Amino acid sequence: MKQLILLILLVSSLLGAKSIILTPNDVKNINESYYKKAIYLRLLEYIKLKKKVKDFELIKKLNYVNTFYNRILPVLDSQKYKVDDHWATPKEFLIQGNGDCEDYAIAKYFTLLEVGVPKDKLFFSIVKVRGETNYHMVLLYIENKTSMPLVMDNLSFKILPFDKRKRLEPKVIFNENIAYKLKNKKIEKRVKIDWGKVNKWELLLDRVYNKNE
Repeated sequence: MKQLILLILLVSSLLGAKSIILTPNDVKNINESYYKKAIYLRLLEYIKLKKKVKDFELIKKLNYVNTFYNRILPVLDSQKYKVDDHWATPKEFLIQGNGDCEDYAIAKYFTLLEVGVPKDKLFFSIVKVRGETNYHMVLLYIENKTSMPLVMDNLSFKILPFDKRKRLEPKVIFNENIAYKLKNKKIEKRVKIDWGKVNKWELLLDRVYNKNE
């Protein structure tokens, strides 16, 4: 009975989250999972986070969301999905309880939107980490075109201005509306991203907004 009440409360609360709505199939899969209790606890913590930070000042809101997701364990896509690069939806990330850099950035992005951070101030940034061979993704908050971006990164619990993250070399930034090239880690000019054969960003947006995955 307690589990049933918990489930009803959880599903009802999640209905207010545009990017995370549990379907009957989600509930079935969670209940069949060995990690059922941990999944429900994580989703409840997500609900508490959203309620807690809704009226916080901006930097405190960014810090709480960044810290919440950075506590989730990292795992490489090659281990988890047997592919080189998979962009998980926020619901997928929270239910599975692990992911890699873009999964953290995506979950932070949609959560911050739902607690009132303007969409036009949040940007994903594909970066090169000095000394590493693979590309990395972080989420940026940019107040305006002349301000220094603030970096939310799963590699750091501290949110720092981009110019303080010396090892990060940005290649491009983008959100749902626009993409830019940076110069000295500030916005320089508008660009168009060549996604190649598969536009992973458009596929992700479709999965979140239209398919409820």
